[in-house]
Amino acid sequence: MVDADACPVKEIILRLAKRRNIPVTMVIDTSHELDDGYSTVITVDKGSDSVDYTITNLATCNDIIVTQDYGLAAMILAKGASAIDQNGMAYTNENIDSLLQRRYIGQKVRRGGGRTKGPKKRTREDDERFEVALGRVLDCRQNEECSVDERNCSNI
Repeated sequence: MVDADACPVKEIILRLAKRRNIPVTMVIDTSHELDDGYSTVITVDKGSDSVDYTITNLATCNDIIVTQDYGLAAMILAKGASAIDQNGMAYTNENIDSLLQRRYIGQKVRRGGGRTKGPKKRTREDDERFEVALGRVLDCRQNEECSVDERNCSNI
């Protein structure tokens, strides 16, 4: 499942999923349009966090969620599903607290009138790193070579 509003790796996700005959669900809000001919697209109202809540409600422990949003990743982990970002970093119970703390500090600085550094420009290497990471996760899931802990279903 993909938090597809601002996802820079949708094409990579689709390519890997098609190769493995894995269904993909893209969730977007009404300010976006998407028709890739393969994925199921769910369009939700353009409310605050409406995409995040929809994904969280639909996610099961066997799902892999692609998102850039630390808050959504935290909710996904709490449900026992897996989450990965657009650069191939897996969100885990071990790293999510520090990521949320970093986000909070950045928000606090910006509210106080300060500036924080934005994301760097996306490179081909970023795409390659994501493709390798997602490919590993998909292969693990598809071949059922993962233990329950690796699949993160043990949290349910």
